Amino acid sequence: MENFYLLIVVVLFALAISDLIVGVSNDAVNFLNSAFGSKAAPRWVIMTIASLGILIGATFSSGMMEVARKGIFHPDQFYFAEIMIIFIAVMLTDIILLDFYNTVGLPTSTTVSIVFELLGAAVAVAVVKIMNSADQSLLDLGSYINSAKALAIITGILLSVVIAFLSGSLVQWVTRLVFTYKYEKTFKYFGAIFGGIAITAITYFILIKGAKGSSFITKDTLAWIKSNTLTILAVSFVGWTILLQALVLFVRLNILKVIVLVGTFALAMAFAGNDLVNFIGVPLAGFKSFQAFAANPGTDPYGMTMGILSQKVQTETYLLVIAGIVMTLTLWLSKKARTVTETEIGLSSQNEGDEKFGSSFFARLLVRRSLSANSNIKRMMPAGIQQGIASRFAKPEEVAIPGIDPKDKPAFDMIRASVNLTVASILISIGTSLKLPLSTTYVTFMVAMGTSLSDRAWGRDSAVYRITGVLTVIGGWFFTAFSAFTAAFIFANLINWLGGFAILGLLTLAVVFVVRSHMFHKKKSQAKEQQITEDDDTIIIKGGIFEQLTFAVSGITVKIPNLYGKIINGLAFEERSKLKECNKKAGKLDKEAKQMKDQVPIMMKKLSEDSIATGPFYVQLIDYLREIAHSMSFIAGPAFDYVDNNHKTLIKEQVNELNIIQTNLDDFFRTINRLLKDSNYEAAEIEKALVKQKDLLKSLRKFRKEQIKRIKAEKVGTRNSVLYLGILNETKNLTLHAGNLLKASRDFSGFNGEEVDSMIEEESMDD
Repeated sequence: MENFYLLIVVVLFALAISDLIVGVSNDAVNFLNSAFGSKAAPRWVIMTIASLGILIGATFSSGMMEVARKGIFHPDQFYFAEIMIIFIAVMLTDIILLDFYNTVGLPTSTTVSIVFELLGAAVAVAVVKIMNSADQSLLDLGSYINSAKALAIITGILLSVVIAFLSGSLVQWVTRLVFTYKYEKTFKYFGAIFGGIAITAITYFILIKGAKGSSFITKDTLAWIKSNTLTILAVSFVGWTILLQALVLFVRLNILKVIVLVGTFALAMAFAGNDLVNFIGVPLAGFKSFQAFAANPGTDPYGMTMGILSQKVQTETYLLVIAGIVMTLTLWLSKKARTVTETEIGLSSQNEGDEKFGSSFFARLLVRRSLSANSNIKRMMPAGIQQGIASRFAKPEEVAIPGIDPKDKPAFDMIRASVNLTVASILISIGTSLKLPLSTTYVTFMVAMGTSLSDRAWGRDSAVYRITGVLTVIGGWFFTAFSAFTAAFIFANLINWLGGFAILGLLTLAVVFVVRSHMFHKKKSQAKEQQITEDDDTIIIKGGIFEQLTFAVSGITVKIPNLYGKIINGLAFEERSKLKECNKKAGKLDKEAKQMKDQVPIMMKKLSEDSIATGPFYVQLIDYLREIAHSMSFIAGPAFDYVDNNHKTLIKEQVNELNIIQTNLDDFFRTINRLLKDSNYEAAEIEKALVKQKDLLKSLRKFRKEQIKRIKAEKVGTRNSVLYLGILNETKNLTLHAGNLLKASRDFSGFNGEEVDSMIEEESMDD
C-alpha cells in the first residue's frame, strides 16, 4: 500500500513539472507584455532580465505554500488517502485546463484554477465522507471546507480586477497629463524623479514586503527591515533619483527603458513569488503528507488524519530553485506563450489594425453610453479646461523612440509600459505580503486595459472590438472557475470510486489532450505564418508589394478550379462529407481574402510616393479577389445544404452541363493563374484568356435557358431550380470577376494594356 502512495507522489511531481511548463506558458506573458509591446529592448535582453527575476522570485514563495495545504480546506478533517485523492485530482485538472487556454490563446488565471480545483476536489471527498456517515448531513460541509479563507481568497481575486483597472486608469491618466506623448524634453528634467518614485515603489513592495515569504531571510533581518522601512524608502528614492539624473546628463540614458526593464524584473519576481504555489504547492503538500504517512509504518491510510498540514512548514530553497529553473526554461522555449502575448498586446495596442475580436451587443451599448456620458461632461466642463486636457493628450503623428527601428513600430510607448509594470508590481506584491494569492493574470491584464483606456487607445474605430475582447477574456475567467471546480469534483469522485484505474485513465486523457492541443496549436501557427501580415518586410517597397501580392492572389485563385470540381462532383454523387469539407475550404478562402482586404489601408500607407498612381488598381485587385471568394462560398454553402437536407438528386442533364462548365472553368482559371505567375500581360495572351471567358459565359447562358425549359416542363422541382440557377449565376460572377482581376493585376504591374480593356468591359456588358 505504501508503494502505491509513493507512486502517486511520483506522479504528482511529474505533473508538477508539466504544470510548470503549461502554467508558465500562460502566466509568463503577464510580465513580458509591457516590454514586448513597447519594444524597450531586444527580445533576448527582456527574456534574460525576466529569467533572473523568476529565479530570484522563486525563493520568495515559501510562505505562499500554505494556501495549498490549508487555505481551502481543513486538513485535520481528512485522512491521508483522502488528501492524496484531492491532490491528484487537482493536478490532473490543472494540466488539462491550462493547456486548453494556452492553445486558444486566452490568458487565464492559474490562481483561480488552483483555488477552485482544490475547492471542487475537497467538496467531492467531503460529500462522500458525509454520505458514508450516519450522524452527518450536507449542513456539516462547513467543518471540512475553510469557507472563511476560501471566501477571502475569492473576494480578493475579484476585487483585484476592479482595483487593478481603476489604479491603472488613474495612474496612467495623471502620468500622461504630466508628460504627454512628447515626453522626451520633459524627461530630461523630471524623468529621474518619475524613475525614482517607480523604482522605489518596486523596491519597497518586492524586496521589503516580499521578503516575508523568503526561504532564506532570517527573522532578525526581517525585524531590522521593518524597523527601518522609512529610512530604506528615503535612501532608495534619493539614491535612484540622483543616479538616474546623473546617467541622463552624462550618458544620455533613456530612463523609461530602465524603468520598463526594472519593472519587468520586479514583476517577474512578483509572479514567481505569488504564482509558484499554483504549480508546485499541491505536489509539495502531497510529499509532506507522504513523509508523515511513511514515518508511521503500518498505519491505515484511511485512519491517519493530516493535521500536520496545518502546521507552518518552510519549503526547502533547493526545491524552489529547481522550480524556478524549469519556469525559466519554459519562458525561453514555449511557443504557446507568444500566442497569449498577442491577445493582450492587441487589446492594448495604440495602433489601429485587424482586430482579433468582433463586436458584441454589450460592447456597442457600453460605447454608446460612454459617448453620451462624455458629451454631458464636456457640456459642464469649461472650454479652457477641455482644451488644456486635450492638448496634453494630443497624439503626434509619429512618436520618436530612440533605439527603435521605425519600421518595427511598438504597440504603445514606454510611458504606458512603465505604468503597467509599476502598478501591477505594487498590487501583486501587496497581495503577496498579505498572503493573498492574487491572480497575476487578472491584475496585469486589467492594469493594461485601464492604462489603454486612459491613454485613449480605444478610439471609436476600435472600442467595440477591444471591449468585446476584454469581456471575452473576463468571461473566460469565470469559465475557469466553473470548469475547474466541476472537473476537479468529477475527477476526485472517479478516483475515489475506481482508485488506480481512474488515475491511469485520467493520466492517459491528460496526455492525449495535451498532445492534441499541441498539434492544433502548431497547425494554427503554421497557417498564420503563411498569411500576409502588416509586419512583412517584403511589402514595404513597391516592387516587394507586387511580388508578394501576386503570390498571395495566385495562392487563392489556384485553388478555385479544384474546389469547384469537388463541389460539382460531390453534388452529382451526393457525397455529403466531401461537400462539407468543400464548404469549410470555401469559408477559409473567403476569410483569407477578407484579411487581405482589411489590410488595404496599411498597404496604401507603405506605398512609396512614386507608386501612388498604382494604388487604385491594387484596391480593385483585392476587391475582385474578395468577390471571387464570395462566389465560391455562395456555391459551396447551398450545395452542401441541398445534400445535407436530403433533397432530390440532380438529373442527368444537369450533371452533364455542370461537368462541361467545370471543364471550361478549369481551363480558364489555369490560363489566368499562368499569366499571373509569369506576370505575362501581353495583349495576345490576355485575349486568349478572354476568348475562354467568352465561351464559358455563352455556356452559362445556354444552360440557364435549358433549366428554364425544364422548369416549364416540370422536370425539376423548386429547390432543384433555386440551387441550379444559383450555381450558374455565381459561376457567371466568378468568371467576370476573374477577368477583371486579371485586368487589375496588369494595371497594378504598370503594364500598358489599354487595347484589351474594352474587350473585358464589352464581355461584362454583353452578358
